[in-house]
Amino acid sequence: MATLSTGAVAVAKPCCPSRFMAFMGRNGASKVFFLTLKPSFCVRCSSSDQIQKGPHPISGEVDADSVASSIKNHLDFTPLFSHDNFGPGKAFFAAAQSVRDLLIYNWNATYDAYEKVNVKQAYYLSMEFLQGRALLNAIGNLELTGEYAEALKKLGHNLETVASQETDAALGNGGLGRLASCFLDSLATLNYPAWGYGLRYKYGLFKQKITKDGQEEAAENWLDIGNPWEIVRNDVFYPVKFFGKVVVGSEGKSHWVGGEDIMAVAHDVPIPGYRTKTTINLRLWSTRVRSEQFDLHAFNAGEHGKACKAQEDAEKICFVLYPGDSSDEGKILRLKQQYTLCSASLQDIVARFERRSGGNVHWDKFPEKVAVQMNDTHPTLCIPELMRILVDLKGVSWEVAWQITQRTVAYTNHTVLPEALEKWSYALMQRLLPRHVEIIGRIEEQFIDEIISEYGTTQPEVLERKLATMRILENFELPPSVSNLIIKPADLVDEKAEDGDAKNQDTEKHKGDDSAKKQKPAKQDPPKMVRMANLCVVGGHAVNGVAEIHSDIVKNEVFNDFYQLWPKKFTNKTNGVTPRRWILFCNPKLSDVITRWIGTDEWVLRAEKLAELRKFADNEDLHKEWLAAKRSNKVKVASLIKERTGYTVNPDAMFDIQVKRIHEYKRQLLNILGIVYRYKKMKEMSAAERNAKFAPRVCIFGGKAFATYVQAKRIVKFITDVGATINHDTDIGDLLKVVFIPDYNVSVAELLIPASELSQHISTAGMEASGTSNMKFSMNGCILIGTLDGANVEIREEVGEDNFFLFGARAHEIADLRKERAEGKFIPDERFEEVKNYIGSGAFGSNSYNELMGSLEGNEGFGRGDYFLVGKDFPSYIECQEKVDEAYRDQKRWTKMSILNTAGSYKFSSDRTIHEYATDIWNIHPVEIK
Repeated sequence: MATLSTGAVAVAKPCCPSRFMAFMGRNGASKVFFLTLKPSFCVRCSSSDQIQKGPHPISGEVDADSVASSIKNHLDFTPLFSHDNFGPGKAFFAAAQSVRDLLIYNWNATYDAYEKVNVKQAYYLSMEFLQGRALLNAIGNLELTGEYAEALKKLGHNLETVASQETDAALGNGGLGRLASCFLDSLATLNYPAWGYGLRYKYGLFKQKITKDGQEEAAENWLDIGNPWEIVRNDVFYPVKFFGKVVVGSEGKSHWVGGEDIMAVAHDVPIPGYRTKTTINLRLWSTRVRSEQFDLHAFNAGEHGKACKAQEDAEKICFVLYPGDSSDEGKILRLKQQYTLCSASLQDIVARFERRSGGNVHWDKFPEKVAVQMNDTHPTLCIPELMRILVDLKGVSWEVAWQITQRTVAYTNHTVLPEALEKWSYALMQRLLPRHVEIIGRIEEQFIDEIISEYGTTQPEVLERKLATMRILENFELPPSVSNLIIKPADLVDEKAEDGDAKNQDTEKHKGDDSAKKQKPAKQDPPKMVRMANLCVVGGHAVNGVAEIHSDIVKNEVFNDFYQLWPKKFTNKTNGVTPRRWILFCNPKLSDVITRWIGTDEWVLRAEKLAELRKFADNEDLHKEWLAAKRSNKVKVASLIKERTGYTVNPDAMFDIQVKRIHEYKRQLLNILGIVYRYKKMKEMSAAERNAKFAPRVCIFGGKAFATYVQAKRIVKFITDVGATINHDTDIGDLLKVVFIPDYNVSVAELLIPASELSQHISTAGMEASGTSNMKFSMNGCILIGTLDGANVEIREEVGEDNFFLFGARAHEIADLRKERAEGKFIPDERFEEVKNYIGSGAFGSNSYNELMGSLEGNEGFGRGDYFLVGKDFPSYIECQEKVDEAYRDQKRWTKMSILNTAGSYKFSSDRTIHEYATDIWNIHPVEIK
């Protein structure tokens, strides 16, 4: 029995002989270890003060023997495989289930405390959670790494080998999902009451394969042999409806009826904090239908497809992350995904609020107990869905429901790219979610009235512009009552002119002129759309960007009209990453060096302690230890490269890394063109000349191009072709290697980032919201080369301008540079033209790169005109790379720069970010589990 600080009690109730072992950890913290003696065991939570105390758990120091016993018990009693051959794969599952027992115990204690106190809780809704492997992170947070390593050794296994058997959870793709996972780690570590909500994708985004033809995609198989961390809650499910129609009952209330009904079923993944019992929850939804929707009659009649159709339609909602949406079917599936996440999560949140309120539910108190954070625009449907639940199902008035919704929901913007600010077809949404379209329409009407009230009608041009940019519904006629307010004198002149034209046309008809003009084709109206980002801003109480420069762009450009209307609604929350996973666990050698030199491991929880490294930045002994840790990590990556690509690289060369989603604005193309220039110059030199001028480099790429993003896939193909040529050039040898590591994921990042020496964050200025990989690299003593974009700006400020390689145009210059290009005034650098001609000469094989290189030609047009300014920034980039070579040859200078990067990275801990969200947006407070 565990007594909580709140007076709540967590009770373990064995259904058969089993026991919990309480023990003291190395730091003196009390822990509980669960040993299963029989296959059946249940745990329940209770907050009753009248519960009789049972026998006290067996006390003692946890050791490798008890861990080994627990692992062996799981192998015997909860196997996922046959009993034969206790190999590393089975050892992983048994060890993971052993850890999960402890997490369940702490999870129940945490949940019980929240229920007992009825705390305000934050809910983080995200389409992605890119967690990575969980075993080492879990036992590290629980401070049981040593015990599990020794236990597995007793059982004939190595912890590192066993941990490598775990497959990355395929629940995300890039920075959006990784940020969400870092946030969950920090929320648990800082004892904030919060849950995450997402979808349980069966096949993930895709598994990337690199062939002679470039990138190929295959389904992820992460669930093929099960997931030992998840707990299926078959008793926690909610109905989700699509299609149908809205009818108004005799009482005047709207009812959404008919259509297609599915069930969203909860799968819980415990998220442990570091050095705390707090274990929060990531609830993932899978989709299915009720058994009675299986058409047994059709099945027995041989119509098997018809019999299973309802189940198949439901299950495919959670098959793939970001299914292709070039077809109407793909668009419907994506919208179904987004609505499923919002509807199931909000029903769950509302049910929890009602339960915790007991028999005394006051809906106006809902925002005092619930904070909902929408991670990008994917969960936007939270706004109309919460309104639907409150108004249609709970009987709350529209006015009160709207106040509740606005006080509850907040929105994080992650992009300034126009194509990424989601818009949905109004017709499609009306068909799939008819009630929500009605609700959005009413929100729109209210908002139009608010705009008119704010700006008046004395300046019709201003009012018209505000409405055009701020409305939620795009390409809709204004209501007559509104459009009449903004009639301008010029409109009256146009009407008279039109009357005159009509009279002239009548006269011409009677002349019988044989040379009648051909009729012009009717102009097609633009499609009616729902602007999801605008709905987020209107429906929430806070809008935040994720880096200072990004938040400025959000306020001054993307949502400037909204910012003028509601300046207090907008704020910045610069992203962060967890130092537990991204230094302590993935880079243990460097972590030991840091702890030894600053004299404490408090930096793991108080990242500002890293700044103490600055006073040792010139110390030669620290330099030796720092370099030894780095080289050890580089040796591991050299082995990974050999295993994944077949290429052999020299660990004494500079490791130059760019790993991120493949996109034109991230400019992997600029990187590879710079490499081509370097290679060409090397070929023009003697061996002695190139050895004197260039530092040896291994240029490493990684990242996935979206399956339907043709230009991004061309970039991948070009990188691999360049690598194939350079890596087989015996004249160049180890002086330059180019490697593309396939299927980049969190586990690969955990190897690459500790080994990195130079990392490229070279997006077109003003286009990257923040980035988080730049923070991870800097934390691990990697020096960045980059533009003043996203969090690069703040990283450069913190680590020092001399410890960051800066190049390229600034964000405020971009619009004028594009205009200059469109007007034909841009003159490309001769070195840029030299590289393009070299590629065109066939230096990298017989493949034609005309489509890829064509994007850099011309002055304007779709896929033309070098929109991302590769040519403009190229000379600045290659000149900056020369400075990199110069600095790397001075290893004393380089090592000092590396140390100062780690020392200055403390600001970018997600602990700092989460504390700001909790304080400034969610208004939640820590609850420590005793």
